[in-house]
Amino acid sequence: MASRTAIVTGASRGIGLAVTAALAADGFTVTAVSKGGSPELKALEDTGRVLPVLADLTDPQAPDEILAALDQVDVLVNNVGAVRPRTGGFLSVTDADWAATLDINLLTTVRMTRAVLPRMVERGAGSIVTVGSVNAVLPDPLVIDYSAAKAALASLCKSLSKEYGPSGIRVNTVSPGPVATALWLGGGGVADSVAKATGADPKAVAAQAASQSVTGRFTRPEEVADLVVYLAGDKAANITGSNFAIDGGLVSTI
Repeated sequence: MASRTAIVTGASRGIGLAVTAALAADGFTVTAVSKGGSPELKALEDTGRVLPVLADLTDPQAPDEILAALDQVDVLVNNVGAVRPRTGGFLSVTDADWAATLDINLLTTVRMTRAVLPRMVERGAGSIVTVGSVNAVLPDPLVIDYSAAKAALASLCKSLSKEYGPSGIRVNTVSPGPVATALWLGGGGVADSVAKATGADPKAVAAQAASQSVTGRFTRPEEVADLVVYLAGDKAANITGSNFAIDGGLVSTI
């Protein structure tokens, strides 16, 4: 894989940072896209395999600007996303809230994928891995707009796999349950937001969420990254149109 190139979005922390590090360790040259960067991402730049790029992917022009500096894209990892717990219920979610959620969780993937596909089609090869969520199949009123966006994302990726599979391009989705990142555990994250709304302790909120999984714990970002790297590589050459849950057994349906 020494000559292969990848783009990872939402690369400054959490799952995106772990995926960037894992792809670089596996021999990829990684364009790591984030809105604001991070010291951890800057440290990966020192490996010589990671190029941090600052871009706001809610800007429709951003994907073309990112690709302007690249000759080839073998792998795209659509990871950028965000969630805001709706502790006030469905009626508190405005049109602006819905538009913002769909933009960051769905349209960023639409735009990045639309930008890279012509190059992949020209080469007759490519792998696109999108980080979704178990909320695509576990709708939750606490994250009602996020759940809807992730369900749409799963449908999008399945459709893309059917259209572009004959062109040699694989499209798969990874759907984590709760992951030990700032999105869940940091200040302003899900546990913190729910705790403030209910008067609970953030650690208790997180512990309750972890207890819903068979394994009784959150997934680690590195575990998600290992799955993404596998799907990106040649060992998964005949896997496309699939959605892989990594949730500690949280989803109980077959």
